[in-house]
Order: sequence, then C-alpha cells, then structure tokens
Amino acid sequence: MEFKDLGLHKDLLKAVHKLGFEIPSEIQEKAIPILAAGDRDFVGLAQTGTGKTAAFGLPLIQHIDFSSKDTQGLIVCPTRELCMQITRDLVSFSNFKQNTNIVPVYGGASISDQIRLIKRGAHIVVATPGRLLDLIERKAIKLKTVQRVILDEADEMLNMGFKEDIDSILEQIPDNKRVWLFSATMPKAVRRIASNYMVDPIEIVVGKQNSVAANIDHRYYMMKERDRYYALKRILDYYPDIFGLIFCRTRRETSAISDKLEKEGYNVVALHGDLTQAQRDAAMKKFRERTVKVLVATDVAARGLDVRDISHVIHYNLPDDIENYTHRSGRTARAGKTGKSLVLINTREVNRIRQVEKLVQSPIEFKRVPNAEDICEKQMYALMDKVVATPIDNDAIDRYWPVFYNKLKGIPAEEIVLKFISAELNSFLEYYKGAGDLNASQEKGGTRTGRTRDRERGGGSYNRNLTGSKKRFFINLGENQNLNKGALVRLVCSETGIDSVHVGRIDLHPRYAFFEIDEKAAKKVLPKIEHGTYEGKTFNVTVSQDSEPAPKKLKKKKRS
Repeated sequence: MEFKDLGLHKDLLKAVHKLGFEIPSEIQEKAIPILAAGDRDFVGLAQTGTGKTAAFGLPLIQHIDFSSKDTQGLIVCPTRELCMQITRDLVSFSNFKQNTNIVPVYGGASISDQIRLIKRGAHIVVATPGRLLDLIERKAIKLKTVQRVILDEADEMLNMGFKEDIDSILEQIPDNKRVWLFSATMPKAVRRIASNYMVDPIEIVVGKQNSVAANIDHRYYMMKERDRYYALKRILDYYPDIFGLIFCRTRRETSAISDKLEKEGYNVVALHGDLTQAQRDAAMKKFRERTVKVLVATDVAARGLDVRDISHVIHYNLPDDIENYTHRSGRTARAGKTGKSLVLINTREVNRIRQVEKLVQSPIEFKRVPNAEDICEKQMYALMDKVVATPIDNDAIDRYWPVFYNKLKGIPAEEIVLKFISAELNSFLEYYKGAGDLNASQEKGGTRTGRTRDRERGGGSYNRNLTGSKKRFFINLGENQNLNKGALVRLVCSETGIDSVHVGRIDLHPRYAFFEIDEKAAKKVLPKIEHGTYEGKTFNVTVSQDSEPAPKKLKKKKRS
C-alpha cells in the first residue's frame, strides 16, 4: 500500500513525496484512513519511532479550514522537545497549504510571543499541559472552536503527573469534539481517559504492547559500580562512529557525566531540566546538525527527541521505571533502520535485566566490556576506513607538494604510513597501555562493604593497630592513583566480603600502599583480590615481605 491509497488530498501527498516518504508505516497505514474520515474517536497503541506524528498529523491538516482564523486542532504532548518536533513536522506536512498558522506553546519560552501568535489566528496549537493551562487562565486561547484533540504520548504525560491538567483541558473543549489518543502503553489511567472523554473509540494496536523495535540489538555489560564511568568510556571508544544518546537518571548525574566526558575530549553535549530554553535549543541544534556525536540526557528528553539515524542508545543506569526502557531504546532503529541499546549494570542489578527482558519480550545479550586490544583494533579500522574514504584534493596537493616532498623524501613509504598512523593513535594507545579488565563476574553479586559507622568515619579512622595476630599486605596502588585510606578499605571489603573492623593499619605511599588484616579474615584476601582494577588501572595484591616497622612518634624533649 502507498500513501495515495490512504485517502489523503493531493496537496498532502505532494508534501509527503517532497519529504521522501514512500511506503507508510504500519501505524500510518492503519490510522490514516480512519482519521481522514474523521467521524470517530480513536486510540492508537504503538511504540516510539513508528511514525505516529504523520499518522495523526496528515489527517488533522486535511480537516483544517485554513480560510478561518479559528483554532480547530489541539495537540497535547508531554515535553517541550516533542512539542517543537511535532510543530516542525506539521509545518512540513502543510507545505502546500496557504496561510497556515501552527503554533507551539510550551514553558521556558516567552508567553507574550506565544499569545501574539495565537491571536493572529492559530489553526493548530501544539502544547505542553502546563503552558496550555496558563494560557487558558489568562483567557489568551479559546478552545470552544476546537474540533479535534490529539493526546500524544498519553502514558508519559500521566507518568509525569499531568493527570489533573489533562482533565482540566478536556473539560473545556466542546462535547462534540473528536479525541485521538496515541500511547505506547495502555495503563489503567490512560484507559480511564478513553472511557471518560471518548465515545466508542476505534482502537488499533501496532506490534506488541511494551515491545521495542525488532531491529534493535539489546546488550548489557556488567562491572563493579566504581568502574561504571570507565566502562562507559571504553564503550564510546569501541564505537568510534557512534551517533548516540547516553541516558542518565538525574539532572545532576547527566551534568556530571557530560562535564567529565567533555573534559576528557569526548564530543558530547548535555540535555536536562536545569538548562534554560536557549541552552536546550542550542544543545539540540548541535546534536541534530551532528556538531556533537553524543547527547547525554535525562529520561524526560526520551519522549521529545526525534533525530534521525541515532546508532546507539546507552543506558548509563537503568531507569527507575523499567517501562521507560522502551521509550529510551525507541530513539534508535527508527524508520526501519537498525540500532543498538546498551545497558551498564553493576553486580547487584542482574535481576533488573531479567525484568527488562520480560517487559520488551526480547532477550538482552551479555557482552564483555571491551578490553584495550579490542578498542585499539576498532580505532585502527576506523582510521583506515576514514583514510580510504577521504577524497584527494589534487589542487591542494599540487600547491603543497614541494613542501611535503622535501620533508618526506628521505623516508620510505611504509615508514611514512606508520608515522601517520602513530600520529593519530599514539596518545590513544598510551592511554590504554596496561589497562585492566573491567568486567565483573556474572554470579549474583553484592556484599556489604562494612558497617555504616566505619564508612562514615572516612580514611583517618583506619589508621588503628589490630590487637592479636595480623597479616600485612602490599598493593601497587597509592596516592598517585587517587587512592586514600577510605577508598582502600572500601576496595578491600567490597572485593573480599570481610567487615571493615578486620582492617588495621594502612600506610599510603605515592605509588603503593600497605594494609593490615587480622589473621582470621586474612585468608579471604588473596583468593578474592589478588588481581583487579581500580578506576580503570590494574593492581596486584601480595603478602608483604616488608618488615618495615610502624613509624614511632617522636618524644618531646623536656625543657631544662
């Protein structure tokens, strides 16, 4: 079936053709004929990335009388980003209509400018619930002429606490309105909206509820919690051509991860609720234009992003609400393309992976965090591909060839190639030299790292001498590796399962450290912690042969 078979007018078909749409998606094929007829309420259940905006946007435009200045269509959606995206799409769909005025209204932008645009005669208003209610209270918008209301991402609006707002909005629209509801899931609260404000709606379901696109490759990586950030960096380095999203749970985490990556030379930008609207717009502009390769975002942004060709979605942490996994993952593999959804978990979160598998009805494959050799090989291949694909500018070469020739004429061709490769990759190879294994065991993990009161005392409290017999250990980490006494105790206790009360004297040096464990617990140390990683660096622990005595306190001389 083609778009011309769906009952759309010629000017809309012309716009669709200009946009490069050829074959309608399943939701478009099922919804457009029903909505183009326009005489029924409608419920459409489909995942993100399935083409829902065109499914309701094209029929809505077809029903609008653009010769009138009345507001006839209202679209309510959860986020500013989605509001702007829907507006951009509707403007594209109405490209061959005359005198159209489609107005987005959302918080964080000038309300006076939005009021001015509405007063010119807004045929369609695309709004977030809070800003729309603000305009209603100011009597700046009249809804009595609205004929069709679209609730897009209805489940997400309810998850974000907009239940009362949606009720208030729908109660102010004429009873003879048509309501079109689109949602990825159908919880009871969404079903209640359908029963309260819709009359005998037609309901269609595309795909399995809560499922994600079949062309997404789901993977998870498991590491110790302290290695989560270093594992993220390795994954980014392993995919040099990534154009993707990193989802974090909180604004603070989003900002912190973005700042750290940016300082370390990664091409990233952040998107979260603490940014001003101008900053959010600037971040999205950079990402859409591919000025940056990775967007670090909170879950709120998951519903508002509609950027083409996102290759990877990385879940730095799983969302608190597991159902949000489908919305995050739905940012990739859109319009029939493939993508990867990569999850980082610690040893205590394996059961949450099982929950996600049940939710999406798809297995999530365990993968090992890439090691240095894997990453360097990937980077080398990416460099070769880049060189091979680089076009030769003969004019520029001719201009500078004498300089190149004089500089390089005494060097064999193979050595020149090696030098260029080294110039590109030396710093990268040096960084990963001696890098350890960040993978954690797949066994169910998680042991307490000592009593709370011991953790809260900090490093200084672990300078005590144990009574009774004890064993002294050496570790090749020290102050130069950002190790302090508290961190060393946490490292030993988390890896071995022993209580912090068994840890005695600690002597820190720039490149190494000594620590004491009482004899009863000491036998657990080497089997568990003989080798490992700390902040991405490998370490070894051995029984100390050093009989270095603890430094004695100097006695003060008595004054004569």
